[in-house]
Amino acid sequence: MTILVTGSAGFIGFHLSRRLLERGEAVVGLDNLNPYYDPTLKAARLAILEGLPGYRHARLDLEDRDGVAALFAETRPTAVVNLAAQAGVRYSLESPRTYVDSNVVGFLNILEACRTHPPGHLLFASTSSIYGNHANMPFSVHDAAPHPITLYSATKAANESMAHAYAHLFGIPATGFRFFTVYGPWGRPDMALFKFTDAILKGQPIDVYGEGKMSRDFTYVDDIVDGLDAALTRPPAPNPAWDAAQPDPATSAAPWRVLNLAANRKVELLRYIQVLEEKLGRKAVLNLMPMQLGDVPSTEADTAETLAVLGYQPKVDVEEGVGRFVDWYREYYGV
Repeated sequence: MTILVTGSAGFIGFHLSRRLLERGEAVVGLDNLNPYYDPTLKAARLAILEGLPGYRHARLDLEDRDGVAALFAETRPTAVVNLAAQAGVRYSLESPRTYVDSNVVGFLNILEACRTHPPGHLLFASTSSIYGNHANMPFSVHDAAPHPITLYSATKAANESMAHAYAHLFGIPATGFRFFTVYGPWGRPDMALFKFTDAILKGQPIDVYGEGKMSRDFTYVDDIVDGLDAALTRPPAPNPAWDAAQPDPATSAAPWRVLNLAANRKVELLRYIQVLEEKLGRKAVLNLMPMQLGDVPSTEADTAETLAVLGYQPKVDVEEGVGRFVDWYREYYGV
C-alpha cells in the first residue's frame, strides 16, 4: 500500500508512520511543521521518519487546496489517514479561526482530493470532546452527542458530518476515530503529562485543574496506533440494518462509521500525577485550581464496538505508559 498520513510529524502521525514504515509500507507524509508547539520536536520526529526506507515528505498546509490536490494526483494513495489538525481545547478559546481554517477548510480539501482520486479507505481523527457534557458513562458511539462545548470539538463534529456526506454522495469509505486523552513518548508539550514532567524536574509547581478530581480515559499512543493500523484494511460497508426511523449515530446506510479509541478505563488526575511522581522519583508541588472553561469532569469510553469491528484490545496501563514516557523524556532531554 501507499498510505498518506497527514500530520506525520505530529505526535500520533509520527508513531503511526513509523509503525507502517518499519513493516515495509510506503508512506507519504504531509505536515507543515507549524509553530503551535516546539517545531524542533516535530523536526526530530521527521528526521527519524526520513531515515526509514519508503518515506516521502510533503511540507504542506491542509488549507493549500491546489497543493493537496496535486499531492493526491501524483501519489494516488490506497489509504488516507488524516491526523493533521489544529489541536488543543484551550487554544480554541484564543484562536478560533485557526481551527476553522485547519480542521474544517483543510478537511474539506482532503475530502475533495479523495473524491477526485478515491482511496480504499479514509481514516480521520475525531475526539472524545465530541461528547461534551454527556452524562451517560462510558461514552458510546451509539449515543447521540449533539452538543459540543468548545469550538475544537465542534470542528471535529463537523468533520464527522462532512465525511458522512462524502461517503453518502460519492461512496468514499470513511472511519472517524474518537481519541481519548492520548499520551506517550514524543508527546505534545502542551499536554498535561509533558508539562507536569517538565515542571516537576525543574522544582516548579504544577497547575492542577478541577483540584485534581477530574478523571480521564488516558490512552497510550501505541494502543491508538494499534486501532488505526487494524482499520486500514477494514473499510466500512453500508449498514444494511440501519433504520432511518431509529438511526444509529455510529453507522450509516453509507460506507461510514465512528469508533472510540481508548484504554477503556478512567483514571483520576491525582492518581495520574502520583504515578508520574513514582516514575520520576520526585514529589510534585500542586497548585490546585478550579476547572477551566471547556473542561469536563470525566471521560470514559465504551470500546465494545471497536472490539467487534477491529478486534481492538488496549494493552498498556497508566503505570507502564507513564514509565515509558518518563524514560523517553529523560533520554531525549538528557535529564
